[in-house]
Amino acid sequence: MIQEKSTKAFGTYYFENPALPIAVSEVRAAAEAQHAHDLTACEHSHDFSELVLITAGSGPQLIDGTECTVSAGDVFLIQGHTRHCFPDRRRISMLNVQFDPEHLALPDDFLRQIPGYNVIFQLEPAMRNNRSGENRLRLDREELALAEERIRRLRAELERREPGYEAAAFAQLLELIVFVSRRCGSSRAPNQAALLRMGEVISRIERDYASALTLKRLAAVACTSPNNLLRLFRTATGTTPIEYLLEVRLRRAAELLRRTGLPVGEVAARCGFHDSNYFSKRFRALYGVSPRTFRGGLE
Repeated sequence: MIQEKSTKAFGTYYFENPALPIAVSEVRAAAEAQHAHDLTACEHSHDFSELVLITAGSGPQLIDGTECTVSAGDVFLIQGHTRHCFPDRRRISMLNVQFDPEHLALPDDFLRQIPGYNVIFQLEPAMRNNRSGENRLRLDREELALAEERIRRLRAELERREPGYEAAAFAQLLELIVFVSRRCGSSRAPNQAALLRMGEVISRIERDYASALTLKRLAAVACTSPNNLLRLFRTATGTTPIEYLLEVRLRRAAELLRRTGLPVGEVAARCGFHDSNYFSKRFRALYGVSPRTFRGGLE
């Protein structure tokens, strides 16, 4: 039975090493809780993300009050502060990879260039309430075995704690993320086609942010009309494609200011801004200081 009030789970319960917020837990089909902080069957949320791989069985899942059916091969992300549970845990086995993206130096700029990463880690969670989970990645039997093997290697590394395990565990988490992202990107499932095209739009922006991207050109990437792209993109991300492009350009500019001594005007040009005054204005609006002051504050 689901508890009437949500339970909150914190990363301190799961992460043995605060400097390495990564953990793996396994839930086997059974009626009873299997570890001290096993909240599988009661509605709960947590302050970290959880990548879930259903390894066997099938059954209902509730996410923020929306019910859907999950089954072996399903892979999906539960973002932090999302209410969820599996009301009938007797029918489902799963592997859960818990991690805190806010305290891990994941190479997001590279990962977002994989369309499938954008789907699994951004778009599908945002669209979930509208689609009841139908956009999830489903692995075939061979892919499921490969994903399960990667997760078990990660778990073994965390348990053995041999010298250098922190680096090895981080690398294996990253390998797992890339693996499922690529599988999603190569999926030909009809239910994922629309989200994959949206993922490709984000990847195109992340790769070609310095080029002259327009709403019309991005709509062509998504094989849809500009108005439809505008609607879908705003629903999934809370912003427009052009606003997202501006944020990427400013983020990349901030990185160049941190890492190089390039003149501000050249930084602006390399990031797709042809008017340095406009660049400075938008940079100040996002970061609260001018580009020069931002750089000076890092010295």
